[in-house]
Amino acid sequence: MSELAQGREAYAERRWPDAVGQYTSAGRDTELPASDLEQLATSVILTGGPDGVDILARAHLKYLADGDYAAAARCAVWTGLNLMMQGEPARATGWIARARRIVEDLPEPCPSEGLLFVPAGLGALYQGDGTAAAEAFTRAGELGRQRGDADAAALGVLGLGQAQIMLGRLNDGLALLDEAMVAVTVGEISPIPAGIIYCAVIETCHLAFDLRRAHEWTRALDRWCQEQQNLVAFSGQCQMHRAELYRLHGAWSEAIDAAKTAQDLAFRGDRMAMYGGFYEQGEIHRLLGHFDAAEAAYLHALETGFPPQPGLALLRLAQGRPDQAQTLLRQAMNSVDPGYRRRMLAARVEIELAAGDAEAARAAMEELASLCASIDMPMLHALADQSRAALLFHDGDAEGALALLRRAWSRWLSLDVPFEAARCRALLASLCAALGDEESARTEREAARAVFVELGAAPALLGLEQSAPTSPDAPAAARAGSADNGDIPAAGPLTARETEVLRLVAAGMSNRDIAAELFISEKTVARHVSNIYIKLGLSSRAAATAYAYRHGLT
Repeated sequence: MSELAQGREAYAERRWPDAVGQYTSAGRDTELPASDLEQLATSVILTGGPDGVDILARAHLKYLADGDYAAAARCAVWTGLNLMMQGEPARATGWIARARRIVEDLPEPCPSEGLLFVPAGLGALYQGDGTAAAEAFTRAGELGRQRGDADAAALGVLGLGQAQIMLGRLNDGLALLDEAMVAVTVGEISPIPAGIIYCAVIETCHLAFDLRRAHEWTRALDRWCQEQQNLVAFSGQCQMHRAELYRLHGAWSEAIDAAKTAQDLAFRGDRMAMYGGFYEQGEIHRLLGHFDAAEAAYLHALETGFPPQPGLALLRLAQGRPDQAQTLLRQAMNSVDPGYRRRMLAARVEIELAAGDAEAARAAMEELASLCASIDMPMLHALADQSRAALLFHDGDAEGALALLRRAWSRWLSLDVPFEAARCRALLASLCAALGDEESARTEREAARAVFVELGAAPALLGLEQSAPTSPDAPAAARAGSADNGDIPAAGPLTARETEVLRLVAAGMSNRDIAAELFISEKTVARHVSNIYIKLGLSSRAAATAYAYRHGLT
């Protein structure tokens, strides 16, 4: 088999380094056909090679020389889109304009014309103009379907979904994201747009506070990346999303590992992972109390041009500098698009209260609460309830804050987010103490302390001790009974997470495999398995498996 044939075979099998090697060797002896140059360029881009875009430009010129103007236009558009992802907007604009001129000069409709509307849609999204974005992406999708360009059709659906979410039409937007993902998972889409869609969908799910979808599609992206040999592009972004999920679920050691892997892949070519890799590392160090390391990570994230907020502002707050935290976060929220602004609102409430501006905190809280009408997600409701409770407590209404905070705590438990659940219990301790219920205050305080100690959350633990030190003679039962974070009643129905763990146990997965599947630590899996045994009166994985089969959980 010739080197050219081997290169084509490697490309078809997604063996990207082999494709690069075989195509490169074949190109030393003879000029590669335009289609093979295009596939070489794709393989180089996917393995993080710096000259992939240049090879794509060569393919464009070869198509022009061959008289295949439609293919030349497609290469020109993708050259521009790749340059956009690499942070070179001027060159990108030039290539998009070149592609448009070719398409306009063609006597017949061009199959790739729909792709020309994608950059305009992206620009509108970045500027926060959902209406203009929806128009551009609708046109991209329509032309893609009419001309048989599956890439343009899927990118149009993706962008329209993002625009709908920006316009407050959450359910319609999420349904469109799922539709775009279907095209990817059935193999209709080329490798680079497939990776773009995976990463954009996951990012949008996080911006929409849809933790369930973020889990589902991150697992899918992880599998997609692992199926391809030495994939660099999009793998770093996968790792940064993994890091965020691990952080939320209290698997902080795993989160650090994923964040560092994201950084490594960013330096190897997946530049879109640079910000998230360093930001997530900063978040974990901040939560652990490693303030110097957190500062360094946030500053690395800042080098990408996007503000590392609310993390850096929360770091300043933890360092006892609320005024600086307030200034940093206000500046950031005035410069980011609405999607990212939403993710800063809960921190804004906390920081404004600490800085003594209750009215600014109230405005942020009301903005957060108003989102709940259009974004019906448990995570968003938990943040809104938690923020409103903190404001009510600040205003002296401890009684009014209690129900809200218990509801927020319950929601965090259902989402398996232990740190935020423990923060709720720490505030519940203060509320109960203010209401004169010292026994409940001790119970809540000890429950929060147990989680903070397990996670290694030194600043939160210090704040808990300073706000209400536990008496040395606190009842041992309160201390011992709280170590389960309130998630292990003696009997009762399984939580959603426990049901999910039970299904995976019944599928024969080990605790390590379950932890990887759910982005949680092995220790957390072991706790869930123990909870399942206690609640169902079981004593082994075999018995749990039998129970799952009997009750239709497999």
